[in-house]
Amino acid sequence: MPQPVTIIGGGLSGCECALQLAARDVAVELWEMRPAVMTEAHISGNLAELVCSNSLKSTDEKRAQGLLKAELRTLGCRLLGIADGCAIPGGAALVVDRKQFSKVVTEAVESNPLIALRREEFTNLPELVESERPAVIATGPLTSGKLWEQIGELVGDGGSYFYDATSPVLSSASVNMNIAFAQSRYGKGGGDDYINCPYDRQQYAAFRSALLEAEQYPLSKGDDYLLYEGCLPIEELAQRGEDTMRFGPLKPKGITDPRTGRWPFACVQLRHEDAFRRAVSLVGFQTRLRFGEQERVFRLIPGLEQAKFMRYGRMHRNSYLEAPKVLCPTLQLKAAPRLLIAGQLTGLEGYMNAIATGLWAGRNAAALASGNQPAVPPERSCLGAMLRFMTSPLHREYRPTAFQYGMLAWLPEKIRRQQKLELIRSEAEAAWAEMRR
Repeated sequence: MPQPVTIIGGGLSGCECALQLAARDVAVELWEMRPAVMTEAHISGNLAELVCSNSLKSTDEKRAQGLLKAELRTLGCRLLGIADGCAIPGGAALVVDRKQFSKVVTEAVESNPLIALRREEFTNLPELVESERPAVIATGPLTSGKLWEQIGELVGDGGSYFYDATSPVLSSASVNMNIAFAQSRYGKGGGDDYINCPYDRQQYAAFRSALLEAEQYPLSKGDDYLLYEGCLPIEELAQRGEDTMRFGPLKPKGITDPRTGRWPFACVQLRHEDAFRRAVSLVGFQTRLRFGEQERVFRLIPGLEQAKFMRYGRMHRNSYLEAPKVLCPTLQLKAAPRLLIAGQLTGLEGYMNAIATGLWAGRNAAALASGNQPAVPPERSCLGAMLRFMTSPLHREYRPTAFQYGMLAWLPEKIRRQQKLELIRSEAEAAWAEMRR
């Protein structure tokens, strides 16, 4: 019989890891401190709670995140199957009812006879390491203070951090549909999966001015304002230039205002939060504005003059490890090879990267539990390229990032887009087939 495996953290990566292990008949002890100990970003005690948004990004295989999803499906990803069952219209993206998704994941874990769920904070890493029991730390960027200190002592490095934020959630009924209108960008998906709030030039200028003047919550004492470039607060985008927001989350491309028959000057998109369309979130509106300022400034958005806020945007400090220094491509810690790291603690950013590392950590933890050697995914696969990039010693400065085509170092520099996609697929399929032999 394989050894039991301890998993610390019941987020996306921890739950995917636990379900992968159970599918391989490995007993799991899964620790999750919520709801006994809450974080500054979570609002429930359910497992796999989606904090930042309810979008798992593109399903289009022409895009990196879509291609990664396709590969994870072939590898038997458990959470993607659950996400499919909780999906709501979202254009070309996999968007889920976040409460339903978290509820179904929690039920899947709690009902699995091989998974023992412990609802308490884990604070004894030295004892776990000394036991040499296979284990996975998947506590994410909001790892509790004591455990974070113990990890730092183990690896001999204090890690890094950046500031991340969530977007506000509004009541759908409070949106003025005489101004706003339902439409997907370029008519993708159902064609009307998003609600759009169009600006003219003067409205945009007034909104940006108010945003720049709004009061923000202070940072933790002694911290620098380090940000993840792939998910910047809306006020930071406003600060970077007059048109920066219009080339980012407020881009009007592919959206036709039915009142004018033209693209608006700028446009805010609202994404549905639930299957009943009772709530919407402001796409790309991560923010550290004070709550009162969020109401004042965001009600300047056309159509949101009477917006009812169900949840304010919040900023939180995210911690992550310097993966090139402390991790192997197998996700094992160099300082403790029986211990694996998964999820956003690795410095890979985004929901799908958390799920992907949870899947591979589950496979490798199962190998360790059975007395076998952990493996590295094929170099020419999406997952293999991502893990090699993450642990490469060539990084001058390791910063959070999500999977992208640039991680596929073996790709020819000059190649047409369609040829690139066909080559990636064929090489990955051949590599996985070779590994399965």
